Amino acid sequence: MDQKELADFLRRRRELLQPTDVGLPPGARRRTPGLRRHEVAQLAGMSPDYYIRLEQARSPQPSPQMLTALARALRLNRDERDHLFHLAGHPAPPAFGADDHVSPGLLRLLDAFTTLPAQIISDLGAVLVQNQMAVALLGEQTVFTGLARSFTYRWFTDPGARNLYPPEDHEHQSRVLVADLRAAVALRPHDPLAGKLVQALHATGTEFTALWDRHDVAVRRSDRKRVVHPALGVIDVDCEVLTTARQDQRLLVFTARPGTDAVGQLELLRVIGSQDLAAAEEASTAD
Repeated sequence: MDQKELADFLRRRRELLQPTDVGLPPGARRRTPGLRRHEVAQLAGMSPDYYIRLEQARSPQPSPQMLTALARALRLNRDERDHLFHLAGHPAPPAFGADDHVSPGLLRLLDAFTTLPAQIISDLGAVLVQNQMAVALLGEQTVFTGLARSFTYRWFTDPGARNLYPPEDHEHQSRVLVADLRAAVALRPHDPLAGKLVQALHATGTEFTALWDRHDVAVRRSDRKRVVHPALGVIDVDCEVLTTARQDQRLLVFTARPGTDAVGQLELLRVIGSQDLAAAEEASTAD
């Protein structure tokens, strides 16, 4: 770990960014260029004190997970991300496989969707980044570890994951998830993570295996979803999918069809954010 070079690299990358580059409000006039340190820490999900110590070359070695979060917060491209890992004393992630690096361009697109739920997922179903509207609609999906990072894995192993959709839609969702996974695995013929995921799913029971044996293949490019929200009920949305050239990551954007109840539901969701609507209504009634 080259603490001095790492500190200099982080500081210089931070100074190149403005709040609007990362989806933050411009705020008051700034005396110094770039983002503030606490803003980078906020974007990376770490304590401001730890980030300050990184820039002061007096921190312990950051983990690969923390470096991935920093690369995303600072909108680093792939070469800059790899350089960050080398300075911190870690090998760079593989060029293809279990790579969580999200391109700055894809992140800028995500930042542009301030009134619609949007999130970036991997081709294996791991949610990498969500905007606040997506968290409000779907819940926090980036906290899982291991194979459970894949929503497809959770769908077949965790009954609670299915609460996101009405029971009558479960069969359709199962078929879509397995057909999409088939397509992703075909592009990762020698990837151990993809192989491990499929093997673990076969061990979950007959439902996945029966669907896998059908050999249906279909990359999701758009879909219609009925999402069960705990306070707003069923929200009927269209899901549009933008796939990267490498087909390893996708930007999902959820929209409401004009004239449907979902228009008002998403508008209400935007107002209340991820807070508990039921609690907010109860407090309002009490007042």
